[in-house]
Amino acid sequence: MDERARQMSTPTTTGPEGAASRGRRAHARGWRRRLAWGLALGSVVGGAGVGGAMLWSQGEAPRRPAVAPAPGARAQAAVRGGVAAALPELAELIGEQEARVRSRPHDARSWAVLGAAYVEQGRRTADAAVLYPKADRALRASLKARPRGNAEALVGLAALANARRDFRTALEQGEAARKAAPKQWTAYPQLIDAYTGLGEYKKAQATLDQLKKLHSGPAVKAWAAGVYRDRGWREDAAAALSDAVAGASSPAEQAAWLERAGQLSWERGDREAALRQFQEAVRLDPDQRAAQAGQGRALAALGRASEALSAYRVALAKQPSPGHALELGELYESLGLTQAARVEYDLLRTRVSQDEAGGVDQQLVLGQFEADHGDAAAAVARLRAEWRRQPGIAVADALGWALHRAGDDREALRYAMTATDRVHGGAMRSAPYTYHLGMIERSLGRHGAARRHLTEALRINPYFSPLHAPTARAALAALGEPSMEDVPDFRPPRD
Repeated sequence: MDERARQMSTPTTTGPEGAASRGRRAHARGWRRRLAWGLALGSVVGGAGVGGAMLWSQGEAPRRPAVAPAPGARAQAAVRGGVAAALPELAELIGEQEARVRSRPHDARSWAVLGAAYVEQGRRTADAAVLYPKADRALRASLKARPRGNAEALVGLAALANARRDFRTALEQGEAARKAAPKQWTAYPQLIDAYTGLGEYKKAQATLDQLKKLHSGPAVKAWAAGVYRDRGWREDAAAALSDAVAGASSPAEQAAWLERAGQLSWERGDREAALRQFQEAVRLDPDQRAAQAGQGRALAALGRASEALSAYRVALAKQPSPGHALELGELYESLGLTQAARVEYDLLRTRVSQDEAGGVDQQLVLGQFEADHGDAAAAVARLRAEWRRQPGIAVADALGWALHRAGDDREALRYAMTATDRVHGGAMRSAPYTYHLGMIERSLGRHGAARRHLTEALRINPYFSPLHAPTARAALAALGEPSMEDVPDFRPPRD
């Protein structure tokens, strides 16, 4: 029987039962198409989404999706795991926990969760003056309710100290948390941040190795990326952040790791990749203000000044970070808008004062500002004290530059070399640090070394600063080509 005859001999189902049968077949075809699209999308994004396609055995009906956790529960899981949480969900969590501790004032765990949520909210909004003291009170109330074995409160206190840039206290609290619960992995990221802030890069690496034995997942990948970056392993850092983005369990967490990936792309001078990563971070989490400021940085490097200014203004309106105010002020200054730059510099001073009221150490950013735009001698005094407290690489670089700006190039060279010396921890390839070293060497008449380091700075990131990158190019041009006058005349020996 040919195909046409076979079709004609097949009985046609009519009526409601036939319609239902046809509907089921159509539904099955539609479901199979949706499954195929879901699988295809999953293969493209590498598993970055949370709600990807579900697989089940042939003939088994698709299961109903699991009920999504409440926003407060999602935020609680995030803050207890040391990852970013969405601001609206954080607000809901804080409301829930405040009500809980009012009704149960001896609930140590609820106090610890509340304190950690305050830390995260303060970090995301830059409202340190209000939120960090509240976090401190909540975490200490947790310790009062349960003085022994309360690792969760100790981890929260370590996170608060890191947010305040008090790395010695963070180290003390982190070690106490590790002692209270050696197998609880959440203490280890805080220890890594503390060791990094204190310039103890080998100890940060050792702590990361211990963390990897206890836990895996996107948060661990992200902290590993930070350690790899500081050791100059850029490709490893980028790969770890890519894995962290792909494995993130919420849009806010994914946006946080994308923002870090954008920073890494920016540091190696890839403006386009940095902009894409920052934009995607803001799309996923509109409250990701660090990524918004990152967009401003990348847009300025791409010559899109008006868009860059707009991005910075949006970021600072919601999260008035002193560091971002300094960046915007320097962008205005590079455009010849000195009055607008002064407004941002005044905002920086105001925000530093407010942050200090919340216990935040902002001496590094204030010293960086004063060195270039204020009193260089005052910057030296601030940064010397900061170096004694917590001698990290960023402080070494800032102190070296402040000494140069104050006219003491010989001492400046020592700190600039510390910031860029691979043996002593300065393995991160940083365009600003290398630029500072080159300019100090130029002032000391070490023209060969200066030429080499200025060239390297511009090779790492030709757009590292709207103010200082043009200065680096001008200084390099003034140095000219290497002279052959001092090169010894070499003649091979005769046979």
